[in-house]
Amino acid sequence: MSEIDLDELRGELDEFAAPSRDGGISAREQRIVAGFEEIERFVVENGRLPEHGEGNDIFERLYAVRLDAIRSSQECREVLKARDPQGLLGEEVTQVSSRVMEEPSEDELLAELDGLDEPAGDITKLTNVRPWQEIKAAEEVASRNRCPDFEQFEPIFERVQEEMDSGVRKTIPFADNAEVNQGDLFILHGQKLYVAECGEPFISDYGRPDRRLRVIYDNGTESDLLVRSLQRGLNKDKSSRRVTDPEMGPLFSGESSEDEIPSGCIYIVRSKSNHPFITENRSVIHKIGVTGASDVKKRFANAKKDPTFLLADVELVGEVKLSNINRVKLENLLHRFFAEARLDLVLKDRFGEEIMPREWFVVPLQIINEVLDKLISGEIVNYRYDASSGKVVAAM
Repeated sequence: MSEIDLDELRGELDEFAAPSRDGGISAREQRIVAGFEEIERFVVENGRLPEHGEGNDIFERLYAVRLDAIRSSQECREVLKARDPQGLLGEEVTQVSSRVMEEPSEDELLAELDGLDEPAGDITKLTNVRPWQEIKAAEEVASRNRCPDFEQFEPIFERVQEEMDSGVRKTIPFADNAEVNQGDLFILHGQKLYVAECGEPFISDYGRPDRRLRVIYDNGTESDLLVRSLQRGLNKDKSSRRVTDPEMGPLFSGESSEDEIPSGCIYIVRSKSNHPFITENRSVIHKIGVTGASDVKKRFANAKKDPTFLLADVELVGEVKLSNINRVKLENLLHRFFAEARLDLVLKDRFGEEIMPREWFVVPLQIINEVLDKLISGEIVNYRYDASSGKVVAAM
């Protein structure tokens, strides 16, 4: 951890400053809000409350102690009552359990960080504090609840376990940024989960596509998660696995490899943007992507709000179905093949931030189709794309 990080941590965990009204909220109240937002960010990133225990990360233990203190303080609860969209305050804590009493205080935990040089400056100064109101509900991580109709899903978990035991189904590593779709099965922290429902896609305030899921766990609970929240959890758990679908057949051969991922498709779209360069060259500017969505058009249903799609509607001009293919690796392969022809264009999103599209290429559609044919036949390794001539040529 850098010295600046430690300074910020100490500044937010130290005793609250004396009251000094500024814009309707005192310095002490700002410190309470800032400390609570750290806990909220931990929950968003980890999908759970911080927990006590010597085996946990020291920062998690700090947040757990702080949350207990906030819950038991009427002053803190009053300050935060309108700033708790995740319901972290819960019921008021009237006494501290014996388990919590055994946990060191914040000061004692901070003492474990001693030995690092402290940077100069006022550690009580509040900087870069982002109000929680700016973080929309679409990015919240929901807590688990009892699944009221678990009897409908319990046979699925039983059948899946039998098929895993018999080798009909396999478990494979969850690929970074891999897509999540209805009917998918995963193992997270040793527990099987089933994606029972997928809500309508939407674009978050950060310009990223997302959707709400209904996730059922094999212990009879369920959660109302966002796709990106589940992906984060699967990516952070190094032992997480995807459970394969036994009905998927291979695209290139009769065998499926250890690291393959269930089906999807390669899609090719043209932009309907009115940007002058795109308008002039529309027929040869294409986005080449790979998705696991059963209906590829859902992938760009909100294209005009998505920087990935140049903030404009698109037209689907090509589609190739896939089975048992690692979609992330396949997409990277195609993008590397056409790297010389990548669209060199800078756009500004609705927040004024500059974006540089990485999945758009100035390549005629017939050339893309030629490359896909070579990809399917396995000949792709013998060729490369020459942007200067606009042709697929033999690799040297």
